[in-house]
Amino acid sequence: MAGAAGVGGYAVARGTDDDGAAGAGSRTYPFRGAHQAGITTPAQDRLHFAAFDVTTDDRDTLVDLLREWTAAAERMTQARPAGEVGPVEGNPLAPPDDTGEAIGLPASGLTLTFGFGPGLFRDGRGRDRFGLADRQPEALRDLPKFPADALDPRRSGGDLCVQACADDPQVAVHAIRNLARIGFGTVSIRWSQLGFGRTSSTSTSQATARNLFGFKDGTANVKAEETAALEEHVWVRPGADANPAAAWLEGGSYLCARRISMDIEVWDRQALANQERDVGRDKGEGAPLTGTKESDPFDFTAVTGTEPTIAETAHVRVVHPQFHGGARMLRRGYNFVDGTNDLGGLDAGLFFVAFVTDPRTHFTPIQNAMARTDALMEYLTATGSALFAVPPGIGEGEHVGQALFA
Repeated sequence: MAGAAGVGGYAVARGTDDDGAAGAGSRTYPFRGAHQAGITTPAQDRLHFAAFDVTTDDRDTLVDLLREWTAAAERMTQARPAGEVGPVEGNPLAPPDDTGEAIGLPASGLTLTFGFGPGLFRDGRGRDRFGLADRQPEALRDLPKFPADALDPRRSGGDLCVQACADDPQVAVHAIRNLARIGFGTVSIRWSQLGFGRTSSTSTSQATARNLFGFKDGTANVKAEETAALEEHVWVRPGADANPAAAWLEGGSYLCARRISMDIEVWDRQALANQERDVGRDKGEGAPLTGTKESDPFDFTAVTGTEPTIAETAHVRVVHPQFHGGARMLRRGYNFVDGTNDLGGLDAGLFFVAFVTDPRTHFTPIQNAMARTDALMEYLTATGSALFAVPPGIGEGEHVGQALFA
C-alpha cells in the first residue's frame, strides 16, 4: 500500500488516482489545472453543496477571501488541514484554524468547485458592489421560473457557490464547514444541500447509477473521455459570449442546480409497466423500450399496436438531444433524503447538477420541454434553483476567479 505522511493529524495520500493499491479513500485529485476539479472528475459518492451571499461591499475584502479559500481548498483536497497550523497544533488559548472533525481521515477523493452567481455582478437592487457589472456574461442570469416550479427563495440563488464532492460525507462536510468559517463576516451561507449516491457517471470507468425512482440515471451523460463533446457541450468557448469583457469565463462552464422533490410514495404505487412507459426504459437493465441493452440507441419511430413504443411523453424522448439541436449536458446529480415533509412522507428527491456551455441553449429549452410534456412531472416538483458561472481552472500562484477581478 502506498505510504502516507501525517500533517496536522491528517493522512496525506501518496498513491494512485484509481481504486488500486492506494485504496479509494486515499485517492487525491489535483486542485490546480486547466479546468476546475469536480466537473469531469469521476463522480464521487457524496456531496455537500453550499450557496453563499456576500455580506461585504468591499472588493478587496472579497478578493482576500477568495485567496484564503483557494489556499484552504488546495490543502484540504490533499488531506491537509484547512489552515496552516492545524486543528490541535496552535495556541490553545485561540480558536484552531481547522475544525478538526476530519483528523485522521484520508482525502477520499475530495474536490472543491467554485462558482459565481448573478448577484455577484448586480445585487437584487441592481447595485454593482464590486465593479464587476461590465464583466457579467450575457448567459449568467437567474434561471426562469418553469411551469410547476414551487421555488423556495431560501433554497435558490446565491452570489457564490462551492460544490464539495468526496467518497466520505464527513470529508465533504468538513470542507464546506471550514470555508464557511473562514468566510465569517464576508459571506454567509444562503442554503446548502447534502447528497448521497451519485445519479450520474462522469467517466466510462463508472457503472450507471440509479435515482430514487429505482431507474438508471444519466446513461447518455457526457463523459470525461469524450474530449470533443466536452468542448462542444460543457466548456465555454472563446468568443462565445456576446460580452467581450466576459472572456474571463472562457474554458470554464455554467453550473445549473435544481433541488427536485420526488413524490416517491405515489410513484411506488404505480405499476411497473406504467413506470417504464413514463421513463422510456426498462427498470432492470436500463435498456430503451425499443432495445435490449442499456447502450442500445432509441428508435423513436417504433410502434407497438397503434401507439409509439416509446411514448410521446416518455422522459427519454422529451429530453433526448435529437429533439434539442443535439444539446447534451454533463450531469453530476445526487439523491437526497432530508427527513420527512408536512404530510409525513419522505422529503426526498434529486439534487440535479449539470455543467453546460450555455444554459440558454443546453438547459432552459430542455427544462421547458419537460415542464410541458414529460410524464415524470406528475411526480416531480422543483423547490430550489440556481445558476452559477464556474471559472476555468486555477493556475499556480493564482486564486479562484483571479481573471475576473484582474
